[in-house]
Amino acid sequence: MLIEQAAYANHWRTISPAAKGLFAAAGFVAVFAAGRPLTAALVAGGLALLTVFGAGIPAARYLRVAAPALFFLALGSLSLVFSLDVSAGAPHWHLAPGGLAQLAETGSRSLGALAALLFLVLTTPLSDLIGLLRHLKTPELLLDIMVLCYRTLFVFSAAVHDTLTAQSARLGYATPRLALRSLGQLAANLTLQVWQRAAALHVAAQARNNDGPLRFLAPDFADSRHHCVLAGLAGLALIGLAVSLR
Repeated sequence: MLIEQAAYANHWRTISPAAKGLFAAAGFVAVFAAGRPLTAALVAGGLALLTVFGAGIPAARYLRVAAPALFFLALGSLSLVFSLDVSAGAPHWHLAPGGLAQLAETGSRSLGALAALLFLVLTTPLSDLIGLLRHLKTPELLLDIMVLCYRTLFVFSAAVHDTLTAQSARLGYATPRLALRSLGQLAANLTLQVWQRAAALHVAAQARNNDGPLRFLAPDFADSRHHCVLAGLAGLALIGLAVSLR
């Protein structure tokens, strides 16, 4: 939900998603075209600063959205830095040869790719992204699945909120024992709702006889071509800067 709140409330909401997608793609290219890990890290930092200060995304919200991916990246980095040695009898951990260099190379480029992706998703609502993907001839089946998942997220978020509110009003979380019992009931209730709503979606799809993709109105963006030209020039400048800093 944090991503959608930022996507609808940022300063660049009215800019064409094609322009933002073009610049994000240029960010990906710049990160992997960088000759040194430090250059890739600078590109990642530049993209993050552009998202926070340019688009007006609060820094705290940006970090909250990025936190799961950063945690996963940190765990993956451990396997690059340390290795398990079992040849000397008792297994023990030791610093892998060249592990720090691999960490710098992989970590900096991963951070850059993450920053480019966050730039796109935090400034563009999913409905606009789906419209852009439809223009790019993405398979309609994949877009339908995205639309259904997008809608289902909000439905179950509301269901979780309502259930938690009702349980809290009845002091369902007053003690650790009651909290554990309430969480079990919440999980059971959501499991049942998932089953029922999946069956209802299946019946609805059969009633439509799968007659065409799911459609919705896409907004018109003023000066879309102008925005794409500016985004393309900015992306080329970013790529050129990443290549030149060696």
